Amino acid sequence: MSNKSRTADLLAYAGLTAVSLFALFPFFWMVSTSLKTDNAVFLFPPRWLPDEWQWGNYARVFTEMPYIRYFFNSAYIAVLVTAGTCFASALAGYAFARLRFPFKNALFLFLLSGMMIPTEVTAIPLFTWMSALRLVDTHFPLIVPPMLGAGGMFGVFLVRQFLLTVPVELDEAAKMDGCSAWRTFVSIMLPMMGPVMATVSIFTFLGSWNEFFDPLIYLNSKELFTLPLGLSLLTTDAGVDWPLLLAASTLSTIPILVVFFFAQNKFIEGIASTGLK
Repeated sequence: MSNKSRTADLLAYAGLTAVSLFALFPFFWMVSTSLKTDNAVFLFPPRWLPDEWQWGNYARVFTEMPYIRYFFNSAYIAVLVTAGTCFASALAGYAFARLRFPFKNALFLFLLSGMMIPTEVTAIPLFTWMSALRLVDTHFPLIVPPMLGAGGMFGVFLVRQFLLTVPVELDEAAKMDGCSAWRTFVSIMLPMMGPVMATVSIFTFLGSWNEFFDPLIYLNSKELFTLPLGLSLLTTDAGVDWPLLLAASTLSTIPILVVFFFAQNKFIEGIASTGLK
């Protein structure tokens, strides 16, 4: 390797390291503040690390709020939304990429246009519909509509674009072997969708886990609250207990890190893959 190439690599790594540190700083500050006392939070100049490590702030999360209940509500909603979105996206994406039916392209453009509609625009009519069905103050509006909303449409778009890179000769070979469209989808296309399904899973889980607007509209009973809505209860007229709030926020990031850790290889492969190994 020449000196010029080595210098370019060093500069690239230095730049990436600087950007990474900049991106990780808010997370570092959140964890650091979660281990401070109330008075240490507002010291100036700020202390990067606490003088006294308050590990008890994390114990307080479970005693001063029903954290486990909120965590369970968010977890099972996010899992169901992710599973349903991946299933629907795989089927619809395959249909738009491989099957022939009337007005296919027009329907796909109509589907994509739905991604341009802000959630706030559909909030009132959707709430009216859910209220008429007596589904307000349940988790149903947080599970089913998101699968059919912009998140689900984005998943369909990703799957379709991914399958368009797969040679049609695979479908033709499967058809010659006697495979139906369903058998081709299950046995050939679905196993190849690992990278794009990981991408859809990460984005869908992250969006559902952090959703605040919909739970705020549909949920009234505190036992049904999700984590983002539950954390908002820590902000009162008396002020904000910042160490407690950031300790709970730190714990709430763990599922996101776990999901990305297990899906990161497929996620990276989905970015670099052309659809065929």
